[in-house]
Amino acid sequence: MTLEILTPEQKIFSGEVYGVQLPGISGLFEVLDKHAPLVSALKSGNLKILKDKNITSSFSIQSGFVEVLNNKTTVLVEGAVEK
Repeated sequence: MTLEILTPEQKIFSGEVYGVQLPGISGLFEVLDKHAPLVSALKSGNLKILKDKNITSSFSIQSGFVEVLNNKTTVLVEGAVEK
């Protein structure tokens, strides 16, 4: 699955990943390869990129939105800092 994390200023991350964990406004959720189409609001919190089943990286994000379509996940947030 392709993941892009974008802020108004720059592209924070772009690449192929196994999955991503996101802080939705109703709680944490995970998007994996071939996920059904989805649009959701995000709250401030931790975003965890699952590069494969053993390697991860994390970002502290501000609120925003996520869109999942055609095996591409696009995260649009006000700001993000790698942890």
